[in-house]
Amino acid sequence: MFRRNRGKGNYAYTVARVKAKKSLLLKEEDYEKMLMMTVPEISRYISEAGYSKEMADLAGRLSGLNLLEHATYLNMAKVFGSILLSATGELYEMVSAYLDKWDVWNLKVILRGKSYGLDADGLREDLVPAGKLSAESLEKLIAFDSDDDILANFGKMAHVNFPQEILAAYKASGNLGVIEDFLEKIHYERLIHSIDLSSRPSHLFHDYIREEVDMKNFETILKLKAEGIHGEQVMKYLIHGGRGIDDRMLAVLANAEDINSMASEAAQLKFGEEIKGALETNDVREAVLSLRKYEREKAKKFSRLYPLSVIPVIDYMINKEYEVRNIRVIARGMESGMDRDIIKGLLVI
Repeated sequence: MFRRNRGKGNYAYTVARVKAKKSLLLKEEDYEKMLMMTVPEISRYISEAGYSKEMADLAGRLSGLNLLEHATYLNMAKVFGSILLSATGELYEMVSAYLDKWDVWNLKVILRGKSYGLDADGLREDLVPAGKLSAESLEKLIAFDSDDDILANFGKMAHVNFPQEILAAYKASGNLGVIEDFLEKIHYERLIHSIDLSSRPSHLFHDYIREEVDMKNFETILKLKAEGIHGEQVMKYLIHGGRGIDDRMLAVLANAEDINSMASEAAQLKFGEEIKGALETNDVREAVLSLRKYEREKAKKFSRLYPLSVIPVIDYMINKEYEVRNIRVIARGMESGMDRDIIKGLLVI
């Protein structure tokens, strides 16, 4: 997917396109309205807000919550693909490298879907083909029957060598998180090393991604600690190269006995205040949600400070991802009869 043309890239043009798209994203008042709707009403509402083509394309095969969820993913994949195709030069390279994370997502969808007995059509509906792997490559992965074949061929396509201990841990536990955490680590390490620091926009992107690595590491530590995993077992899943959390702090956090005991170290971090309350109450879910809210605010801030860089493009993508997530959270919550205040608390706005 990487283009051969070099140069800085068409920042002004791509950022202008993204700015226009961002103005169309759902606002807080839209979510307030949706919290008062049924799933069919939410589907009609988002159709009028930009999801009409995807809803219409899938309406012949799906309905209700399934239609809404699959249409939002399909829309997001198309939007991200159109942004990538509009970019050139180093801007294209950086956006493409950032979007590689969806290859990890798609592998997870295929492996998990296969374990649940989903057929090929069912698997396709949850794919977001916005990464390096083409739709044709994903079709090849879907065609394999065994996890071993899927992982081996994904490794060839994405140029990833899975360590034997990772494969053994996955086979022994069936926990897809083992594979996902490893691939996320590879993704960020490659992304950091692929950024050419010769220009101001790429240097800003480098700093931005390193801060994101800090948040990813902290989230990984939280999740592993909640499963009773500590010390060296944690360290092998962490990404080196963060901006605010050096190797010493990573080791301290990894060796902490529980989530609460991480609070003093976390207080030194930029997102420390946002997660303080959740750490004190040992609430992993709330801590992760707080990190995601901080990520959105960070992207917004960077976008304003550096308007002619890759950051406004990434900011839009983050906002688009959270729009899709929020729609799905509301729809699932309303379908299950969850209290509206609880659903609202789960949104990232």
